[in-house]
Amino acid sequence: MSIPASTINPAASDGDAVSLADKSGLFGHPSGLTTLFFTELWERFSYYGMRAILVLYMVAPLSQGGLGFTNSVAAQIYGFYTMCVYVVAIGGGIIADKFLGPKLCIMIGGSIIAVGHFTLAIHKIEAFYAGLILIVLGTGLLKPNISSLLGRLYSKDDDRRDGGFSIFYMGINIGAALSPLVCGYLAQSPDFQKYIVSKGFQPHDSWHFGFAAAGFGMIIGLAHFLFQYKKLGGAGGRPVVEKQLDGGQESKVEKQPLSGDEIKRLGAIGILFFFAMLFWAVYEQGGSSLNLFADKLTNNSIFGWEFPSSWFQSLPAVYCILLAPVFSFLWVKMGHKQPSSPAKFAIGLALLGGGIALMVPASMLATHGKVDPMWLVASYWLQVLGEMCLSPVGLSTVTKLAPIRFASITMGTWFLATAAGNWLAGYMASFFDEKNTSGMVTLFGTMGGILFVAALILWLLTPLVRKLMVGIR
Repeated sequence: MSIPASTINPAASDGDAVSLADKSGLFGHPSGLTTLFFTELWERFSYYGMRAILVLYMVAPLSQGGLGFTNSVAAQIYGFYTMCVYVVAIGGGIIADKFLGPKLCIMIGGSIIAVGHFTLAIHKIEAFYAGLILIVLGTGLLKPNISSLLGRLYSKDDDRRDGGFSIFYMGINIGAALSPLVCGYLAQSPDFQKYIVSKGFQPHDSWHFGFAAAGFGMIIGLAHFLFQYKKLGGAGGRPVVEKQLDGGQESKVEKQPLSGDEIKRLGAIGILFFFAMLFWAVYEQGGSSLNLFADKLTNNSIFGWEFPSSWFQSLPAVYCILLAPVFSFLWVKMGHKQPSSPAKFAIGLALLGGGIALMVPASMLATHGKVDPMWLVASYWLQVLGEMCLSPVGLSTVTKLAPIRFASITMGTWFLATAAGNWLAGYMASFFDEKNTSGMVTLFGTMGGILFVAALILWLLTPLVRKLMVGIR
């Protein structure tokens, strides 16, 4: 899973009432970590559970309870929706910083998300679009603030800080791994459809049970947050106007012109921004074209037991859980011998290119019938290897290169690469047609080729980018 826009956060300030010596939580961390860990786990459960079945629901025929959209329309709606999640999150951060504070934004955002999922559970086209809009607005309020609130539980020099965010990120991936299994089963399983028929429902009402399960996940997370609210102390309350605290000194600093080194470093960010956009444009095929490939062209069975195609959506999160500590250890072990940030980007692009290129022979084999699930298993493995080289590295690099006084603005701008990549992902996936083998080969082959070329170009540009980084690796 990609690291959310909220992962980079401010440290605790003197105005936060949480004790920086608090070690009563998970593994000696502040007790508030537990509150935010489970809140985010369930929020991601709701998001990725809905994401796993969204495109499948849109393309399912009306006779099967779906919306009957074409692959092209469904993919473009998916791309626009996921783009909006990241764009609106920037506004959510501003609202928290200037007006409501992170705590209140989390509560309001979580409530709106839950209402959005339950709205999707209504089989009306108006309810479908209204539900997506509500989820975008709610996620925009919640996502940029929940980790910001976690950051306020630690002082800037607290040695537990990075470990706390590692635990928090684990919660994200646990939620993302579990939700496709639950929501996908409810939405697609013939056994569950038989069960609801016995209770007086129509078999294809199962889609709406899947969306409702995502909504209940958010309610669980919200309830946990409210019941454990006091563990956060005064952290994340309504913001104090900074000018009242520092006499307007901060605004004076912000008006200072950028230095030559700062301009060069922003140039390095700009170059990496372009390649990050290409990365996410292909990586986000998981929710669209690869999701359709799993549903239409993959043999979803093991030893004769058939499982919902949406379960493949759990693989990236499971791989993240397995690989994150491995890569963390690897970079520490290599020390100064590890590749530079732009070189890691190039490696990540190449690995993702290899993962999507695997779908070329898989598409060719699909002309003879449904293909072995190992094609997708292997493809997602390479894709997540690429993610480990690019996503966390990108966040870390931007925080090191951004001028301190413009750190938040720069980080918000960086996530526009993810937003643009998601939109581009939807556009490219709109060309997917499971009945056109040559079209699929061209689509996946083009994606892989673009990434391989991009990786080569960035590798060749690495000396230039490192020079622009002015001493920062």
